[in-house]
Amino acid sequence: MPASAKILQHAYGFDDVSIAPGEVTINPDMVDVSVDFSGVKLKTPIIASAMDAVVDTSFAVDIHKFGGLGVLNLDGIQCRFEDTNAIYKEIAACPAKKATSLMQKIYSEPIKTVLISKRVEEIKNKNATAAVSFVPQNAKRHAPLAVEAGADIVVVQGTVITARHTSRSLRGLILSELVKDLRVPVIVGNTVSYEVTKELMEQGIHGILVGVGPGSVCTSREVLGIGVPQITATLECAAGRDAYYKETGRYVPIVTDGGIRTGGDVCKSFAAGADAVMIGSPFAKCEEAPAYGFHWGMATWHPELPRGTRIKLNTEYTLNKLLNGPSSKTDGTLNLIGALKVCMGYVGATNLREMHSAKMYYAPAVKTEGKIYQMTGLSS
Repeated sequence: MPASAKILQHAYGFDDVSIAPGEVTINPDMVDVSVDFSGVKLKTPIIASAMDAVVDTSFAVDIHKFGGLGVLNLDGIQCRFEDTNAIYKEIAACPAKKATSLMQKIYSEPIKTVLISKRVEEIKNKNATAAVSFVPQNAKRHAPLAVEAGADIVVVQGTVITARHTSRSLRGLILSELVKDLRVPVIVGNTVSYEVTKELMEQGIHGILVGVGPGSVCTSREVLGIGVPQITATLECAAGRDAYYKETGRYVPIVTDGGIRTGGDVCKSFAAGADAVMIGSPFAKCEEAPAYGFHWGMATWHPELPRGTRIKLNTEYTLNKLLNGPSSKTDGTLNLIGALKVCMGYVGATNLREMHSAKMYYAPAVKTEGKIYQMTGLSS
């Protein structure tokens, strides 16, 4: 191979690694799993994705009761239609072959700015934390309306976000100005690199979303070929966060966003350096979710280049059972907080920042070693 040839780096996903037990163990009931976003403290470090099939205003209130956070997508159905339930029913009833076309039609309906304030107020009137999401091109215009109505956190989210974006159009979104103007915590994503994480934090933002394309209904990796497996992405961004903290003394949480299916994935995210995790599909299966057991990606409806799909997940459990159990399954898909606390106990971590020091191994055989009966379908 010539010296000028591109050298590919190894990258690791959840199934490639394992966490080593610590030299000291503690009782799970002694661990603290809270996280703080510049004064907005979550007792549960699990955030429901800003996806229309996951979070409506009722779901945001419900997850608040369990200490978590639901991010409401104010670019989506919630601010395009007054009667959102009718839209959810229409999407659920649509044949698979016509789903994307229907989505494109539904999401072509203009955003009604009057609904931005209304949705925020529906959450705040129930004494819940209101976190709302906008794409970068709408954030400057619409986020102030949400904050004026009482929004506690603003999320600016795109497939890929950087602090240095070049465009031929008029002056775009300047994150440092947005942070200054809104005066509430601003979380930005998504990214997967050390350099971009540091540069975004230098803009004054209060949280970073980590991950490009790992979600179950996202097809960015197939359509665009872009993405980095989540363990490597989290390690990279955690290193950027730690370097920024060392330089400035300001600690900015990072959130592993997407691809998380089980309690084991949650635990590995924190061991890799996450301060919180963002989850979509598991929440879409909850009785409290609005989409009747269906789920779809944030760019499924893109008018020119759809990068998502609609899938039928069915409704399987309550939100409380997903987060806190008790679980009747052995596959790790329920009682995510219980799994995290037990893992932290085995590692000897009393809080999430101590969990970052857990030793990890590259272990591609971790899910198959000794599991012959499970792999042949003989487990029950």
